[in-house]
Amino acid sequence: MNHKLANQLSARIQVIALAIVLVALWEAICRIGHVSPLVVPAPSGVAVRLYTLLSDGTMWPHLLVTLTEVLIGFAVGIVSGLVVGALISLVPVIEKLVYPYLVALQTVPKVAVAPLLVIWFGYGLTSKVVITALICFFPILVSVISGFHSTDRDQLDMMKAYGATTWQTLLRLRIPSALVLIFAGLEIASVLAVIGTIVGEFVGAQAGLGYLIMNYNFNLDITGVFAVLIILSAIGMILHGITRFAGRRYIFWIRREQPAVMPH
Repeated sequence: MNHKLANQLSARIQVIALAIVLVALWEAICRIGHVSPLVVPAPSGVAVRLYTLLSDGTMWPHLLVTLTEVLIGFAVGIVSGLVVGALISLVPVIEKLVYPYLVALQTVPKVAVAPLLVIWFGYGLTSKVVITALICFFPILVSVISGFHSTDRDQLDMMKAYGATTWQTLLRLRIPSALVLIFAGLEIASVLAVIGTIVGEFVGAQAGLGYLIMNYNFNLDITGVFAVLIILSAIGMILHGITRFAGRRYIFWIRREQPAVMPH
């Protein structure tokens, strides 16, 4: 156990050290190369701008709006992906009839559909939630279908031989067998949730971090843009970390060092 903790600590130290080196290199290039802040601002300038935005209260209302859109859209995407994926996996007729249309829907770029969704649902919360849910939906759907289809056939036959009902087979075999792939899809969707929300805010919004980025970009405040990007990255990393922690918590029979991988 001590050796395992030492390895984990060493890996984290290496990650932090690499980040420090990259930031120092970025700062040096901006200072020595006299790079204009209108092109790429120095990390020190971004840090000062970020502190200003947080301390004067400019960031917080927009952060709350974006965070609400991300969380609600992610939740809607999870529920819809799990339900539709389970129906498709358990009812072959639905898979034959519905799945091709879902694939066709996924092939349509969400950036192209986003203006229509804003027109249909307005500039408020609803349109951003719909866009975020759509982007999160398909990775979860595919992971659920792949997870249910990966159930061992011999174990299914054994459950049937012992007289297990369909509900018992679902709860005690199919769902536990599918959890690894389901959480892999959730990890992917957790990152895409932030992207979906920002796409919606870019297309049309009255508040949010995406709205803030558009304003700063219009005013050539590139340092402010970078500061907001750091907040967005932090949101994505925290949401991904929570999802991964939940996966490690509930898939306790999988080695924790082994990351979940989506099937090719």
